[in-house]
Amino acid sequence: MRQLSIGVIGAGRVGAVLAAKFRLAGHTITSVSGRSGATHLRVETLLPGMDILEPAEVAARSEILILSVPDDSLILVAEELAATGTVRPGQIVMHTSGRHGLEALAALTRLGARPIAFHPAMTFTGTDVDLDRSCVFGLTAADGERALAEQLVADLGGTAMWVDEANRALYHAALAHGANHLVTLVSQSMEMLRLAGAADPAAVLRPLLAAALDNSLTYGDAALTGPVVRGDITTIRAHVDAFSQAHVDSSTVDSYLELARATSNRAEASGRLSAADAGQVRQVLVEADWDTLADIAAGI
Repeated sequence: MRQLSIGVIGAGRVGAVLAAKFRLAGHTITSVSGRSGATHLRVETLLPGMDILEPAEVAARSEILILSVPDDSLILVAEELAATGTVRPGQIVMHTSGRHGLEALAALTRLGARPIAFHPAMTFTGTDVDLDRSCVFGLTAADGERALAEQLVADLGGTAMWVDEANRALYHAALAHGANHLVTLVSQSMEMLRLAGAADPAAVLRPLLAAALDNSLTYGDAALTGPVVRGDITTIRAHVDAFSQAHVDSSTVDSYLELARATSNRAEASGRLSAADAGQVRQVLVEADWDTLADIAAGI
């Protein structure tokens, strides 16, 4: 592929890293936009010497325009950019939103722009640590832009995954549930380990979580282990009692109970847990819910 001129509107953690990776791949980064002090520092670090301009100026300079802005701002940014008159017919405009497809860029498509949804399925730090990471890109594009989108992913060392317009929200929800909620779960687990006396909760969890993640990605529900899938109701009761005795945060208790309930459902559906044992597990969880409510009421 020939060298392309690329501009980035929104040089946050994602935008700045993508710009740096495209430049390393041989493309020309014309300019970026961003107002915060953190953005300027990020650009100085990852894209030294780069011009930081207003969005309309970035659009005017670039063959490919990347909108790397928050999901809830994307449509408004596209509409404001359309009003400047700097987006040209035939210009490629990509956004990095997971949730949105091509419809979010409708204001620019009406001007003749060629839209692509170009979402990296990766968490970003906004530092050079991200430069060596590869990931899958969730792509949505019309037939005329598919080859270009796939080539751009290849330039970044990534893997293309095509997502139908109607499935963008579901695709993004799956990623958020698997990655964002995992952070909450792990943080809650580390807090409980601290209460249990662990000096380095991360060191305790790291090998266990690495193995559990690898096994679940390979084997799915067959990787389930632990008291729920074994139907060990006395152990589950002991866990619930320990939460109360250690004054574990109520949101952590809620997470445990809901995930235990979901685990019992999946274990039963996959044949790992009998219907009778699953019923007993769920009864323990219902009782735990009532105990939690009683504790709350007693504290009022």
